[in-house]
Amino acid sequence: MRKAQAKKLPLAPDPKFNDKLVTRFVNNLMWEGKKSGAFTIFYDAIDKVAKQTNEDGYEIWKKALANVTPAVEVRSRRIGGATFQIPSEVRPDRKISLSIKWLIRYSRERNGRSMADKLANEIVAASKGEGAAFKKKEDTHRMAEANKAFAHFRV
Repeated sequence: MRKAQAKKLPLAPDPKFNDKLVTRFVNNLMWEGKKSGAFTIFYDAIDKVAKQTNEDGYEIWKKALANVTPAVEVRSRRIGGATFQIPSEVRPDRKISLSIKWLIRYSRERNGRSMADKLANEIVAASKGEGAAFKKKEDTHRMAEANKAFAHFRV
């Protein structure tokens, strides 16, 4: 018998921008439960983005997140002994989750002195439609397009 789905805990909005999405981003950025450190990194990165672009860093971050958000993804499904990559639309909640995770992951892989520097550079790149996180979204879309023939297997 299946159990009930876990209740989602409501997120508190962040102190500076009063945005729940920022809190969600910081929760993914955080390591070893050090939330204040993660907030420091995030706010430093936003300040650096503002300095680099001479625009509002928060708006650039939102634009970057929107640019990295995928619309479709491929899911593996085993049919008749063969595994097919089946394209499917991404749930709204998962879209945000994926874009946040990709931005943070590819920021960590970048070259730079501090995490704030690396995150700032990735945010600027993603807002321009460049960078590794944006490339990941493009690759995901390309893979879904290539496997469009298997869309009729969709669950």
